[in-house]
Amino acid sequence: MPTPRTPPLRRYDLLMWRNRASRAEEKRARYAGGHPSDAAKAIHRRFESGPLPRLLPIAAVLDVVGRVSGTTIHVPLVIVRYRRGWYLVSMLGDRANWVRNVRATHGEAVLTHGRRRPVHLVEVPVTQRAPIIKRYLFFALGARPHMAIDWRAPLADFASVAAGYPVFRVDAHRLADRRS
Repeated sequence: MPTPRTPPLRRYDLLMWRNRASRAEEKRARYAGGHPSDAAKAIHRRFESGPLPRLLPIAAVLDVVGRVSGTTIHVPLVIVRYRRGWYLVSMLGDRANWVRNVRATHGEAVLTHGRRRPVHLVEVPVTQRAPIIKRYLFFALGARPHMAIDWRAPLADFASVAAGYPVFRVDAHRLADRRS
């Protein structure tokens, strides 16, 4: 009895694979060194000024005070829901400027997600990040080329890389907490 053969790859399949790989490289190049290029900044400006952060359930814009400049920085992000909470994940890890700015402001920021409101971001412990990162990669298609794990990997694999990707829980901002 003959053994089943896998069909040979067609030219179209090879071209699709090459295009997918080149698109991933292009996305990684937009954030070389953890900082957005001019092309990425232009995309950010269009995203921030458009209707998407107010309409799409996963789109958000984070406004945080810069730790060096003191000016407000606007960062487009993907926000994901997990177990009745909203979370922000850094696709570039600890080297992302918005992560350092959030830590410098002790979590104080303004988030546009449906509507614009002040929020308090609480960093999630490393042991609890894996399922949130997995859910994030399910929705954040543009983040996949930047992260060192495939979105279909088992949860145990996510636990091994979770320390490299900060995750912040979005809490309501309370004026009473700020005064004390």
